[in-house]
Amino acid sequence: MRTKIVLVLALLTVLTATSCGENASGKGGKKSVVAAFYPIAFAAAEIGGSRVDVANLTPPGVEPHDLEAKPSDVQKVESADLVLLMGHGFQPQLESAAHNNHNVVLLLDTSGLRRQDDDPHVWLDPNRFALIAERIGAALHRPRRTATFVAELHRLDGEYRAGLAHCARNEIVTSHEAFAYLAQRYGFQQIGITGVSPEAEPTPQALQHVIDVVRRAHATTVFFETLLSPRIADTVARETHTKTAVLDPIEGLTPSEADRGENYFTLMRQNLRTLRTALGCS
Repeated sequence: MRTKIVLVLALLTVLTATSCGENASGKGGKKSVVAAFYPIAFAAAEIGGSRVDVANLTPPGVEPHDLEAKPSDVQKVESADLVLLMGHGFQPQLESAAHNNHNVVLLLDTSGLRRQDDDPHVWLDPNRFALIAERIGAALHRPRRTATFVAELHRLDGEYRAGLAHCARNEIVTSHEAFAYLAQRYGFQQIGITGVSPEAEPTPQALQHVIDVVRRAHATTVFFETLLSPRIADTVARETHTKTAVLDPIEGLTPSEADRGENYFTLMRQNLRTLRTALGCS
């Protein structure tokens, strides 16, 4: 009888330990994944499916560059099963917190992306984003869902190639230089008003230079972004008698976009329609 009691207690101990281990990984035994901002959170959720619980640390309507990490964010980064960051100082507070995570931390822009200067917006090139997706998929051990996601990115690339193949103009004017990878991939030129940093203010000389370039290029549109003020773009458009329009760097969703169920693919296709109009593509 005593032997049976000992065996029952041992079995209960094993079951309790197993249960605690499952709950430590995330809600309902799912793998807990922390993503620095929207595009990589979206990829992780699509690839991981029901096996992951993804926390996006950049809320809707917040510019990732401006994110001030809360103590709760730091705790999530330190304890998650998998942490997904862009790296290269894009969000230094989160990168610092990740040093205390003893599970898996991926810096996603460090493998085969041939990064351009200080521009972190590699996800705007579907082919580069596919490399990121493959790294996320490998970490989550979801090969079939990864293949599906990557195939959709390649379809998107085909739509861009066809849609921008025959255009009357070759330059776009943007409020800041977030579209270098998109321009390089599809063969047009980006004219940035403020450079890579969205917070930068152009000098009067730089602003006048952009105005002169817009006039020489016969551009029809000055682009601004959903998460930034259109003030500078409005100034250039007013001086050059052009119009303004949104070109989304897809760093995050606005609250209205989130409510409408928009995602990376719908916004990229909206960008394509906007570009075709501005560049006069047939």
